[in-house]
Order: sequence, then structure tokens, then C-alpha cells
Amino acid sequence: MAVTAAQVKELRERTGLGMMECKKALVETEGDIDLAIDNLRKSGQAKAAKKAGRTAAEGIVIAKVSDDAKTGILLEVNSETDFVARDDNFLNFANQVAAQVLATKETDIEKLLQAPYTEGGESIETARSALVQKIGENIQVRRAYTLDASDGLVSAYVHSGKIGVLVSLKGGNDELGKDVAMHVAAANPLVVDPSQVDQATLDKEREIYSAQAADSGKPAEIVAKMVEGRVNKFLKEVSLVDQPFVKDPDTTVGKLVKGAGAEVAGFIRIEAGEGIEKEEVDFASEVMAQARGQ
Repeated sequence: MAVTAAQVKELRERTGLGMMECKKALVETEGDIDLAIDNLRKSGQAKAAKKAGRTAAEGIVIAKVSDDAKTGILLEVNSETDFVARDDNFLNFANQVAAQVLATKETDIEKLLQAPYTEGGESIETARSALVQKIGENIQVRRAYTLDASDGLVSAYVHSGKIGVLVSLKGGNDELGKDVAMHVAAANPLVVDPSQVDQATLDKEREIYSAQAADSGKPAEIVAKMVEGRVNKFLKEVSLVDQPFVKDPDTTVGKLVKGAGAEVAGFIRIEAGEGIEKEEVDFASEVMAQARGQ
């Protein structure tokens, strides 16, 4: 019998499992949702799905660059605890997924999860679910990015597995690229150069500085100059090429790169767990729940 989209949707809502897993379970039971749930529970998949609602705010960032240095990727895979983020099983999974991203340049997570985990083998989602069952924590493939260099090279830097950076250079070499990537990891610039700061951000900064300067009691024309001065300072602070280089604050990143006959074409920086609201954990209750097998 044909399995309907409504049945798949209901099973997903009741188990928290992915679409493909739900569809497969329903096909095996000829559309019997309750029997499908029983079978999933027996296989352990439903137990793994229960953990999917728990916050995974720790994890790791992995960077990989192609052999020709023309493409780089960043991948974030999350876990509930930093302890698991250092587990070999977790790291092997994350590195295998990162290799798949580099090979396919697939950054749509839903599509990525359905890709083969190993050549001709199970999907990444199936491997992820099995890892959840084995480790006992929620594991999530959160995001992936690619960066290309058509007439230069891509360099990567990862700090402690938590901050990952890709830098695309026109000209230069990998050593220079890694230095710039390390700087990006430390200084967290917003854009490559001031021209890339969007108008909405500039308007917001001007609004804030105008409100601050209005209390100074100075004439309007002086206030206007004060505001523009602060805006220009802001632009230099957030622009990579205008920031003092972390290894040599006497020069800017722009001068460093230009001196090497190169140019920064772009960069991507991500940090594990950024933007995820962490839950306050009652560890005593958590231990009690584990003891009860919940």
C-alpha cells in the first residue's frame, strides 16, 4: 500500500525522526503508525529521537581544503557536552561528514543528511542516529559553508576545534593565508573592507552615536562631525584590512597582504555553539534521570 505524506508527517511529529526513516518504517508496516513506532522503539531509533529535543550547544568546527587549494569548507557538528565533542566516535563522524561536504560542496543540511556516509553505504542521517544511540547525547549537523578561490587559494585555520576560519586570497601563499585566517579567528572582523558594511548597520550606528552626542551640549555642526568621526572609527574596527595585525600591531592586515602582492577576496568565520541558547542544567536531576533509564 502507498504511504501518504500525512502519515509520514504524523510519524515524524510523534517520534522526532527524519522523513526518510519515517517513510521506511511506514512502508514496512503498510501504513500502521502505531506498529511503526513499536518497531522504531525496538530498534532504538525512537530512543535516539527523544534526545533530539535536548539542546546541543557544544561541539566542534572542522575545516578542510581541497588538494589544489581552490575550495575550502567549514562544518559545525554539535553535541550536548564538551566531553562528547572530544570523543573519538564523535570526531570520526564529524570528519567523515566534512569529507562529504568537501567532495560534494553540499551545504544544505537536509540534503547533506541524506547523502551517503560511506561510499555506497548508509546515509549520514542513519549514521548520526546510530551515534546518538551509542553515545547517549543529541548530535546535530548544524551548518556547512564553502569558499572558493578562482584565481588564488583558500587557507584555513581552526582554533581548539571551536573557531573555524576560511580565507580566500588573490595572490600570496598558504602561509600568508593562514596568518590572515588566524587574525580573523582572534579579531572577528565583520567585513573585508569598509565598503562592504551594509547601510542598515551604518544607520544603526549613526543613530546610537547621534543619541550619545546629543547630550554633549555642543552645536549641531560639531555633533555631526563627532558622529561621523565615530562612524569612521567603527568602520576601521570591523573591517579586516584596517585592523592591526594580531602578530604585528604596528601594521594593518591590509598592508601586510598588499606587501606580499596579494589581496583578500573573502573570508568565513564560525564558532561552535554561537547563537544557541544554552539550557541551565540541574546535574543532580540529570544523574537521577539517567539512573532511572529515562
